[in-house]
Amino acid sequence: MPSSSVVIVSKSTVRCHRSAAAETLRLSVSDLPMLSCQYIQKGVLLPPPPLSSEDLLSLLRISLSKTLSHFPALAGRLRTDADGCVYIVCDDSGVDFYHAKAAHLSATALLPEKDRDIPAAYRRFFQCDKMLSYSGHEKPLVAVQVTELNDAVFVGCSVNHAVVDGTSFWNFFNTFAEMARGVKRISKSPNFRRDTAFDSPAVLVFPPGGPSATFSGEEPLREKIFHFSREAVLKLKLRANSPTRKPKPYPDYETVGKRSNDGWGNNRSKTYGEVTSVTEKHPTVEISSFQSLSAHLWRSVTRARDLKPGKTTTFRMAVNCRSRLLPRLEPTYFGNAIQSIPTTAAAGELLSNGLSWSAALLHTNVAAHGDATVRRGVKVWESEPRLFPLGNFDGAMLTMGSSPRFPMYDNDFGWGRPIAVRSGGANKFDGKISAFPGAEGNGSVDLEVVLSPETMAGLENDLEFMEYVS
Repeated sequence: MPSSSVVIVSKSTVRCHRSAAAETLRLSVSDLPMLSCQYIQKGVLLPPPPLSSEDLLSLLRISLSKTLSHFPALAGRLRTDADGCVYIVCDDSGVDFYHAKAAHLSATALLPEKDRDIPAAYRRFFQCDKMLSYSGHEKPLVAVQVTELNDAVFVGCSVNHAVVDGTSFWNFFNTFAEMARGVKRISKSPNFRRDTAFDSPAVLVFPPGGPSATFSGEEPLREKIFHFSREAVLKLKLRANSPTRKPKPYPDYETVGKRSNDGWGNNRSKTYGEVTSVTEKHPTVEISSFQSLSAHLWRSVTRARDLKPGKTTTFRMAVNCRSRLLPRLEPTYFGNAIQSIPTTAAAGELLSNGLSWSAALLHTNVAAHGDATVRRGVKVWESEPRLFPLGNFDGAMLTMGSSPRFPMYDNDFGWGRPIAVRSGGANKFDGKISAFPGAEGNGSVDLEVVLSPETMAGLENDLEFMEYVS
């Protein structure tokens, strides 16, 4: 399946459908560290539309233009002033829109059996390859590529990571799909407030020409999707919540968490890089299903890496702080509102103890990350502004991103829901994990796992890990 079979047919600029009063937005303490990260690249594989190619492209261009009218910041550019402060200038410079064709690729070929790696062709479905977010000073903050396949369409979207996190990304993408369906009123208008705990006069100093990526991106890697059914995830949760951890008689927090996470339900709680959130009013007393799955992966990859017992391992996950701050930020707050929670353990200790031990470590760290911890993290960053340390620096790190609670499959552009959700090549290194909802929903999870070839082979042969993969 040669990726060279993807041919760019045309490129155009799309601007806001109507002018909108939009203020210049200063990048926050949570935005600035992402300037060394590559653009977020996510997209959906859709069934073939009942439209001609010309009508399809016209529909999507117009829909994107209407979406930008609700998200005018994404049609702007970054600017650094004389004091070193970085802003989004909402000047409607526009975004890039690409039309591509891949007549020799089919949906079947792009959805291989579970023993196959993710096809490399997906990387050709996105623009801004390896582009750092700092490039938004000169380049568009968004690039959309529509690729027509033999029997399907892929809509790939690349967005500057210093401007959006996963929550804001999917709010934009979902709105794009709503516009294509012809809705009269979007379901979730973005909130552009800039008076939060993340707003700060602190300045991040960059070398001439801007920052460099914090990881090489040159090492050989394998990428694979591991699917976990709802039943498998619940079995892991049962293992993690051993008889020694008896939950108190609170409501069913697994159900409450599913409704409230990410702010897409009743807006009570959310995490990014998903773990069942711990609310201020009703603390979760059980280890969540996603914490259990994360601990299972942490132990399995550590085993596959064959680390020395005394080697410190790190499992890092980003959490959404919108519901953790008091007062809470709106679920539709536009920008980055995330902080990273690292959990560490010696490899020998991690593997000699059971799943409940490692899951409890993750659970305890997440549970402790409330308003005071978020604000303390802001103060620490202000005292020493720095870029986000993305990468696997000691060969023993895992970084969890994205979330199985994000509404990735709520993207019907008018002719059917997505067949699959996939990412491009951005921000990938040995140990980068992205969590997606399973296509069938109902609590299933897809983990996009990026590892060195040797570690991936070890993971594939790990019977304890593969027991839960379907």
